[in-house]
Formats: sequence, C-alpha cells, structure tokens
Amino acid sequence: MPPLYNKSLWVSRVFQAVAKDLEMCFTRCVTAMDQKIQKPPVMHSFTEPRKKSSSRKVFMIFVLLVVLGIGSGFLFAKYTKATGNQIIPSIGPSMKGKTFGTNDTQTFKDTAEGKLASGGVNGEGQYHLVRPGGDSQNVYLTSSFVDLSQFVGKKIKVWGETQKAQTAGWLMDVGRVEVLE
Repeated sequence: MPPLYNKSLWVSRVFQAVAKDLEMCFTRCVTAMDQKIQKPPVMHSFTEPRKKSSSRKVFMIFVLLVVLGIGSGFLFAKYTKATGNQIIPSIGPSMKGKTFGTNDTQTFKDTAEGKLASGGVNGEGQYHLVRPGGDSQNVYLTSSFVDLSQFVGKKIKVWGETQKAQTAGWLMDVGRVEVLE
C-alpha cells in the first residue's frame, strides 16, 4: 500500500509554491513598472554624438524634383500645339484680314469693332477702341493673349470676355484680333 501523505505537509508545499510564484510575478511587475516610469531627461546633452542627418537625402530629392519639373515643362511645351495663329504679331505692310490670338470663341464670345487707341480710363484698360457715338461708346481693352500695341491706329475687330469695371463703360479682356483696315 502506498504510504499515506500528511495533508498538512502537502498543503504547506502547495502554499510555498504559490507564494514563490507570486513573489516572482510581483518582482517582474515592479521591474517593468520602474522601466516605464523612468522619464526621458528634460534637457539633452550637447556632448552626445548626434544621429546622422538626412540632409543629403532631402537635397537629392529636391534636385530630382527640380529636374523632373524642368523636364516635364520642356516636354509639355514641345508636344502641345499653340491654340492661336500668333501671339505677338509681326508688323507687315498687308495685315488686313489677318487674325491673331486664340481660336477659343467659346471663352471670348463678345465682339467689338473700332479704331485702336492707346490708354485706358482711371486705370482700367491699357487701350481702347474708338467707336462712333463719342467717348461713351469706347471699349476699354486689356489682353493676356495678344500684344495690342502692334495694332494702335488700325481699325480692328476684337473677340473677348467682358470684365467687371468700376468706371469704364465696357471693359474687355481680348483673346483674338482681326485687322480690318
């Protein structure tokens, strides 16, 4: 027959094992908490070696972006067609009937005819079309597509987009010019 175990001895050994396990667990928890509680210093030491900066990478990325921007601009300019016949017309003896600027008549749908003169009114427009009926019938012009100075003194027809004006009766951004005389 197997020997009978003493219950009290068995219970004391179980309690000892449980106490030992609890002590190890408590020690591990306290050590982990101590590591978490440690805060970084408020001021950093200036004598510590600094980490290698990535300024060279940033510089290389910047150079790459500049090269890509220039390259894409060159390709865009090379492979797109101009929308108009000529942005800056060349003065010639027979300009009558020639059209300059953009062919976009959807954006520039307003038209006016008259003799082009230099000067605007109160800072609005750089040029104006002199039309029959006096100053109240003048059309004041600006242009981002055509160099209007080439047409001063000539009778022209313009296509443009009417702009809001403060003092001018009619202010137009010109996109296309046709020489009439």
